[in-house]
Amino acid sequence: MAQRRSPRYAGAAGAALLLTVAACGGGGGSSSASTATKDVTITVVLAVDPPPKATLDAFTAQTGIKVKWANIDWDSLQTKISAAATAHTYFADATDVDWSRVGQLGKLGWFLPMEKYLDTKGMAADVPQLASFTEGGHVVGIPYDASFMVTTVNTELLKKAGVTSTPTTIGQFTAAMEQAKAKGVVQYPLNIPFAAAEGLSTYWYQTTGAFGGAILDAQGKPQFTDPSSAGYKAAQWMVDALKKGLVPPGNINVLDSQSQQTLMAKGQVVSTFSDYSGNVGSLYDLPASSSVVKKVTYIPTPGATGVGPNLSNPDGIGIPKQAKYPAAAAKFISWFTDPANQVDFSGANGPDKALSGYAMPSHLSAVQRITAKGTLIGGDVLSTLLKDSKPVFPGGAPAWYPEFSNAVYTNLHDAATGSKSVAEAIKAIAALATARAGGS
Repeated sequence: MAQRRSPRYAGAAGAALLLTVAACGGGGGSSSASTATKDVTITVVLAVDPPPKATLDAFTAQTGIKVKWANIDWDSLQTKISAAATAHTYFADATDVDWSRVGQLGKLGWFLPMEKYLDTKGMAADVPQLASFTEGGHVVGIPYDASFMVTTVNTELLKKAGVTSTPTTIGQFTAAMEQAKAKGVVQYPLNIPFAAAEGLSTYWYQTTGAFGGAILDAQGKPQFTDPSSAGYKAAQWMVDALKKGLVPPGNINVLDSQSQQTLMAKGQVVSTFSDYSGNVGSLYDLPASSSVVKKVTYIPTPGATGVGPNLSNPDGIGIPKQAKYPAAAAKFISWFTDPANQVDFSGANGPDKALSGYAMPSHLSAVQRITAKGTLIGGDVLSTLLKDSKPVFPGGAPAWYPEFSNAVYTNLHDAATGSKSVAEAIKAIAALATARAGGS
């Protein structure tokens, strides 16, 4: 899911291309799709800008495959993917496969299995988040960037609060936030975005992981209904933090990206417990957008009894079932996700090779290379966290994930506003999961 990114919208050329693609509907589907990989033009539709023209031209010179690229916002893209698949019409040769949609896309068979085109078993060790893209024994997409939830802290503010050692447990972390508030370092030290949106769901998932548990089991059944469970404790901890004055009251209607930009990046809070990997280099250390340059760092996420896990939320790319040139699309995906190209996309070899807005490579080897170059801020910590990052749902995201996430953020928001108790919110979320898991 693209919850960690600001939406990007297609320009006039991208919009025109999408209209052309839609007009080409009625594609023959995978049964009649071409195996051609030379002198063909494929359509790639993602919610990101294309690689530099010179880089794409080099790919064409190497393979004979031309690329038409369209960039549209993530939400609209998901709608178009679903509409085309439902109507059995051609939309793109390669497009977005988000971690949160893997269960839905895999169960419905809307994307071709990538293991038929690429050595997915061979890349698994170097692409830790590939597990998030497997459904029913098939790899639905290949992660093209890495993203996972992390904990960020303002070290200058922690020092002012008299916190001399990095918290490794949630108890120590909470005490540090309370100490920062008590000493008047900041009025509200902890950033939790409580707006009824995907970012609130994501925050709860990561906090649940930190408390030592999972949200759903492999069958999609809720694991958070008991007051002693990690998910219940996580929800209670988040709501209590707001009620105790550790979280700004205004956060009740603030999105995750807004709070990162207006609170964390401005030194108004000490920490974001569930932040996004890459934010230090792409936001907090940029003078144009931040007043805390070189003051914010990543720390291993505090857990129930020690360091907790970091949960994945990467973007992937796959081949729709109705693709015209699946073999050519597979060659493009192999190239687009290649470790050497990911190093270039990160900007490690100069801005002329960089991919605008690129988070960080999905290949561990690429992360290690740019860390060695010193071009990935906090890379030493991030490479370790990436290696050990875990899927949000061990059994894969359920096909009904969008409805589940809506129940999560709606009810947790209600608990934060006081219109529901935490117990009532948890009960409502669990009821939805139980009903959907029973029918899946």
